Amino acid sequence: MGIEVGSVLDGKVTGITNFGAFVALPGNRSGLVHISEIAYSYVNDVHDHLTEGQEVKVKVIGVDANNRINLSIKQAAPPPPRPERRAGPRPGGPNPHARPEGEHRPARRPNGPGRGFTPEPVQPRGPASFEDQLKQFMASSDSKLSELHMNEKRGNRRGGRK
Repeated sequence: MGIEVGSVLDGKVTGITNFGAFVALPGNRSGLVHISEIAYSYVNDVHDHLTEGQEVKVKVIGVDANNRINLSIKQAAPPPPRPERRAGPRPGGPNPHARPEGEHRPARRPNGPGRGFTPEPVQPRGPASFEDQLKQFMASSDSKLSELHMNEKRGNRRGGRK
């Protein structure tokens, strides 16, 4: 029986190391389950999840050029259900530092004379989507970066000319 990538097999844990576990497979073959492929949760110690002689179901996730078989226990089973997110306030109550609705942050002042920083006016409007906020941030960032590059080309570096 050929062992192919993607196949799910039954095996038996034959050895445990600090980086994973060796599993005996059908046909007198063996493979390694890396510590990152043991469980969907963080695995600090392999012994907390597996014992020698334990029967396990594994998925073949790779066979390298030296015919070493890479296995996964977590991919052989469906992932655990994710906890549902509930709308509403987060645990611990409302943010005491949040601004009241409709109140906006005041515009920033320039960073001193001749620094070339011009604050963008704050325009009150309804709540923006994440994509809109990201587009606005990227446009502002690109503008500021190009302004910095232009100042560097002119020799207007902080600390004076060399």
